[in-house]
Parts: sequence; structure tokens; C-alpha cells
Amino acid sequence: MARESFDKEIQFLRMLALTGGAYNRQQYAEKLGISVHTFDKMMKRLKDIAAAGLRSAKEDSLGSKNMAELLRYSYLDSSDPLLLFLFRAKSLKESESERLSVILSAVKLGPRTAMELLDACSESMPPELALPDEKTIRGDLKYLEGVGVIRREPGPRPYRYALWDAFSAELARDELLDLHDYACMMANTQLPSVQGYLLRDMLGKLLVRDDGIDAERLDVFRYKYHYYSRILDEAHLFPLFAAIEGRNAVSFLYFSPKKETSYASRNTNPLFEREAGGNREQALPLKIVYDHQYGRWYLLGWGARHGIKKYRLEGVTDLAVGDAVDLPSWSGKLKLLEDRIRHSWLVDTGRKTLVRARFYKPGPAVPDFVRERVLQQGQWGVIAEEDDISFVYEIEVNGTVEIKPWLRSFGSSCEVLAPARLREELIAEWKEIGRYYESL
Repeated sequence: MARESFDKEIQFLRMLALTGGAYNRQQYAEKLGISVHTFDKMMKRLKDIAAAGLRSAKEDSLGSKNMAELLRYSYLDSSDPLLLFLFRAKSLKESESERLSVILSAVKLGPRTAMELLDACSESMPPELALPDEKTIRGDLKYLEGVGVIRREPGPRPYRYALWDAFSAELARDELLDLHDYACMMANTQLPSVQGYLLRDMLGKLLVRDDGIDAERLDVFRYKYHYYSRILDEAHLFPLFAAIEGRNAVSFLYFSPKKETSYASRNTNPLFEREAGGNREQALPLKIVYDHQYGRWYLLGWGARHGIKKYRLEGVTDLAVGDAVDLPSWSGKLKLLEDRIRHSWLVDTGRKTLVRARFYKPGPAVPDFVRERVLQQGQWGVIAEEDDISFVYEIEVNGTVEIKPWLRSFGSSCEVLAPARLREELIAEWKEIGRYYESL
């Protein structure tokens, strides 16, 4: 499917996961900047994807459920994160999926040349799909060789390609099980995670097909996936990684988190043409940063109009990769960025501020978990003073917006001493929280 359709469904699934189905059709359509008719077509397509991809859902009961019900998982319903099925269903166009299946089936029977594979596609592909040319087949072979599915046989031209299945042949059943469990654990705990889930699925299918293992026995790990946006943002993550590696500029339509809309359709009919709700941005991507506290991805880049600028990946749509810049220019802008964020708690580029906070220890008979957490998470901050009941932590950061939630998370174990403005802000917040409980 088209990239635009992918962006639209990503934004809808994000809203659906965060609102729990609280909006009606009209409200969802307005938030997405599309018509109700387009929204209904998208809902039907998502239900079809869910019917094909969700292992825990029964196909005959999907018609009576809305998408919010389909995406409500309890702790023990599934080890999959919500919304991963979108990546499984939409990672390839229908013609690409059909073509790659034909190629893999052909090379499984024996080594084949590109022209032999072209003939196989011409004979086997459905008549409603466009037939590939030689350039397309060679591109598919390069892709399959790059991901390790096939290998090129030694010998002169024309090159012959064979299925690379030594991976499953060289590992014993117990080794494959250990690898499956390892991939499952790492995909749920490390970043990024989409590739790990796809690897886990591939290993699971291999074990079920070749070793006859019951699929339910493979789900030995149970996770509760909290950050739904994180896995959706990975749709743009890998193209941006490739752009950074190749020093390529990018362009995209950006929707600020403060905007009411999160998507704008491209209308080809001039009668219905209207301005897009987002801003068209041109930037040179320099860094990708992940916020563990809120589960957000950030793109840090340089633009001709604003210089260094930050974007939340959840607002990026219609991404396109442009031309590459020379290495000296890219290196200079990267150094400028690193200088600007050297004292950032995360990505803040504001004025440097010295933060001083007193942390209170839990008591003599209890392990000092407060001090351990401050030393583990406090980045480049230092403990300036310490006695039997407390210690003073100091750190110089760009602004106080990003460090404030971390300090607040310690509750009564933390008292901000400086700056005075941050102390007053926290006093006001705790008073507001106290008022919520006055009636109780």
C-alpha cells in the first residue's frame, strides 16, 4: 500500500490506543483530516488485517467488534505488543509479497539465475498483478541476499542464487528454542524492537513447521506493552537511520503535538483541495534520541531556516529522503548539535541551569535504594554533600523542563533547593495534588 495510507493508519492507531475508543467516527475523521467515508474504508481494512494477523482473536467474532475492543489486551492474553500486526501486514505491497514468494519457492528447488526467476514470476504470478521486469527481479535478489535469505553461488556469470537455509539446519532444536526465547526477551526490552519481533515470529514458525512444537508452548514470556507510540514510530526510524548514515537530507510533513490534527490527506481532486494541517519541513537528520520516561522518539536535525531543531517522530508523516551532503558540512553541523545538547537531560537546548536537590535516605535498616537510583540515573550529576540522613545532588542542565519529572518521581524523598523557580513550581504542583485528596 501507499506510504500515505501507512501514515494515516499509524496516526489512527495511535489515537485509538491512547483514547480507548472514546471518540466517534466523526471525531476520529476530523482529527485525521479525512472524510467519514475514508475513515470507514480504513476501519474495514484494519479489521481485515486484524483477522489475518491477531493469533488470539477468532475470525468469526471480529465482525461484531470495533477496533478498540480488538486492541484491548490483558496481561496474559498475548505476548505481542499492541499494533505490531500493522507492520506484519503492511511491510510489503501485495505485488512485492507475491513476487518474493515465487522467487523463494523457485530457489528452494535449486539454484536459479535472474532470468530463470523472471520466467518463474511470469508463469506463476496472478494475472491481476503487474509482471516484473529484469531490473525489478535483480533488485529483489539484492534485497533477499542482503537480509540473508538467499546466497549467490560461486561461479562465473550469469550468477545463480540458492536458498540459504543452513541457519535452521546447523542449529539443534534446543538451540533454536533458546534463540527464540532470547529474541522474545530482547524484542520486549531493547530498542528498536520491530526487527526482533519479526525474528521471533520467523523462529516460531520454523519450530512449529519442522519440529512439530505446539505454538502455544512458545509463548513462555508474558509482557505488558506500555508505550504504544514507540513501536509505531519505528515505521520512520529505519529510513532516518539510513539517511543519517548516508548524510541525506529529508523532507516530511510535520504535525506539532500542540495541533489538534495529526494527519492530512493528499487530495488529487482539485474540487476538494485544501491546505494541509501540518508544516512541510526540510532537514538534515543528525541524531535519533529515545526518551525512556515517556516512550518517545526524537529526531534532531539542522534546517536552513531554524538551524538546530527537534521533532517528535509521532508527528512525522509523508517522509521522503533527498540528496546527500558533503562530509565536512555534515560533520560541522553534527558538532554544533553535540555542543548544544552537551548539558541536555534529554534534548533540551535552553539556557544552562544549576540544579541542586536534597535526597533523603530511607533509613539505617533499609538498603539505600534512593542513592543507588540517583547514581544510576543521574547522568553526569555529582553528590556534593552527604550525611547520615540525606545527600545533596548537583547537576548543570539545559533548562529544568526535562529533569523535573525525574525529580518529582522521588516524591517525599527529594527536596529541590535550587533554582528557586523550579522549587516554586514543584511546591505549586504538590499543593494542587493535595487539593485533589482534601475531600477524602
